[in-house]
Amino acid sequence: MEEKRKPRSGMPAMIHSVSHTSITHAAEQAQQWVSELAKDLDWNEQSAFRLLKAVLHTLRDWLSPQETADLSAQLPTLIRGIYFEGWDPPNPVCEHKKRDFVICVRKSFGYEPEIDVDKAIGAVFRLLDRHISHGEIVQVRNSMKKSLRQLWPEG
Repeated sequence: MEEKRKPRSGMPAMIHSVSHTSITHAAEQAQQWVSELAKDLDWNEQSAFRLLKAVLHTLRDWLSPQETADLSAQLPTLIRGIYFEGWDPPNPVCEHKKRDFVICVRKSFGYEPEIDVDKAIGAVFRLLDRHISHGEIVQVRNSMKKSLRQLWPEG
């Protein structure tokens, strides 16, 4: 009778396989989001990733801690990690006007004069519309200033 081999970590092979599958699935979900955004904007995936990160960080810094947590619960695992990277809840980064939001995104993304930042931010919001529940999107939108909602029209 052949004995089951354990991975070097000492974990049973089945647990190792499940966690590997979960990690692979999380990476595939994140890649899907980045690929969709790149296609929507006709950009390369590296730029799409930088934009997604910049918009998510700016949005996170504008939401209350509770709303930040509520939204994060619906993000894929790796996207959620990106969302929370560097978060400092007691110290919001930006003012709460549309102009300030756009400036924060541009600062985080990096200045590229040929990019229409309003359009790019709108593409990220449309991506969220496709993947997050309508109820959560409504809560996030309602927590924003009216001027910023122009970038995230009701879907």
